[in-house]
Amino acid sequence: QVQLVESGGGLVQPGGSLRLSCAASGSIPSIYTMGWYRQAPGKQRDMVALITSGGITNYSDSVKGRFTISRDNDKKTVYLQMNTLKPEDTAVYYCNVRWITSPLRYGYWGQGTQVTVSS
Repeated sequence: QVQLVESGGGLVQPGGSLRLSCAASGSIPSIYTMGWYRQAPGKQRDMVALITSGGITNYSDSVKGRFTISRDNDKKTVYLQMNTLKPEDTAVYYCNVRWITSPLRYGYWGQGTQVTVSS
């Protein structure tokens, strides 16, 4: 069983910063992708940022230049540094880990952490 534990959410003023962390535990292979998604009330869950085992990153256009995703493979932990936060960044942020052990695909979600950007 794989578990993801997120931390670091909270309330921040516009222009402020937050850092999210997500630690994975359980049976995870050496090659996997970790990422962050977010879901605002009444909206679908959207990708925010992804990072592969090799360090290749992908960001949504809405956060490019403001958010940075990184990972510590030894700790099986992914981070999301969020700078210059905007009210529209307000959402529940979910951590995700996924991999392929052909022919099967695996994916797990964290419980989510609330990020609120408001003055």
